[in-house]
Amino acid sequence: MKEKERIPLITVSREPGSGGRIIAKRIAELLGLDLFHGEVIQEMAESAHISARLMETLDEKGISFVADWVSTLVNEKHLWPDQYLQHLMKVITTIGKHGSAVIVGRGANFILPSEGTFRIKVLAALDIRVKNVVRDYGIPVEEAKRRVIQTESERRAFVRKYFHEDITSPVNYDLVINIGTLNIDAAMDAVRGALGR
Repeated sequence: MKEKERIPLITVSREPGSGGRIIAKRIAELLGLDLFHGEVIQEMAESAHISARLMETLDEKGISFVADWVSTLVNEKHLWPDQYLQHLMKVITTIGKHGSAVIVGRGANFILPSEGTFRIKVLAALDIRVKNVVRDYGIPVEEAKRRVIQTESERRAFVRKYFHEDITSPVNYDLVINIGTLNIDAAMDAVRGALGR
C-alpha cells in the first residue's frame, strides 16, 4: 500500500500542438513535483558531464538500480544503444529513481518501469492542434500544419528507432486525454481523479 500512497512518477507524452506541455506544467504545480521537459532531457543526454553529475547524486544502490534497469531495457527490447541513447536512458532512469517528477517526452514512458510510473498521453484532432500552433506561434495555417505533421513524424520515428514501440498505441499509457473533448481544467480533473488526489 505504501507504493500506492507515494506520489507517482508521471510521464506526459503529447502530440504536437495538443497542450500536453501545459498540462504537464499544471500537474507539476498541483502536486509539487519537479518538471523535466524534452529539451532539458535532450541537453542532459547529449552531455556526459551533466549526466554524470546527476548520477553522482544517487547512492551506490541507486547507481546499481540505474545500471541494472538500463541493461534490462537493452536486453529485453533488443536495443543496440548508441551513446546518445545510453545517456538518455541513464538521465531518465536517474530522474525516475529520485521520483517526485513529471517528465515530458523523450520516450520516458518506454524507459521507466511501469510500476510506480503514471503514463499520460495528450492528444487532439489535427485541426485543433494546428489552430493551437497558429495561436501560440503567430504563424500561417499552412506553416503550422506542416510543423505539426513534421514534429509528429519525428516523434514517431524517434520512438520506433530507439524503443521499437508505437507511440500511438493506447496500451503504452495509463490515461489518454483528448483535448478536443476536454479543456485543460477538465483534463486536470481527470488526472486528479486517476491519481486519487
